Amino acid sequence: GCEAATEQGQEEEVEDRLKEHMDNLLDKSAKARQAALQGLRLALSSKTLSEFLLERRLTLTDSLEKCLKKGKGEEQALAGTVLTLLCLQMGSGPEGEEVFRSLKPLLVSVLTDSTASPSARQSCATALGMCCYIAAADLE
Repeated sequence: GCEAATEQGQEEEVEDRLKEHMDNLLDKSAKARQAALQGLRLALSSKTLSEFLLERRLTLTDSLEKCLKKGKGEEQALAGTVLTLLCLQMGSGPEGEEVFRSLKPLLVSVLTDSTASPSARQSCATALGMCCYIAAADLE
């Protein structure tokens, strides 16, 4: 009983931190957004959170879209990495496909933008390839 309560408390703590990171993606400060993206990258790469993310995928997708559109360099690169991890968490079902379909044009845009930083372009290329492999319903 005690272990289950401890585990439940840890789970809630993780979810609270994730919610905080998601809120910080909308911060005016680029440093705060980058820190939030790094926190999300760490969380999504270390734990399966598909249940938590299912309910919040649209909010997270919108926030990542803003980071890719308005951000520069490091922020765009981190957003691409977080998007890849989100796609992995969502899997090959309709949710993953929806995330990919909504952000694909933006990934292509950053990838083909010669003024974008090499790290941002590389991250978007990786996100495009991974998400396409995982979640694209259209074979082309």
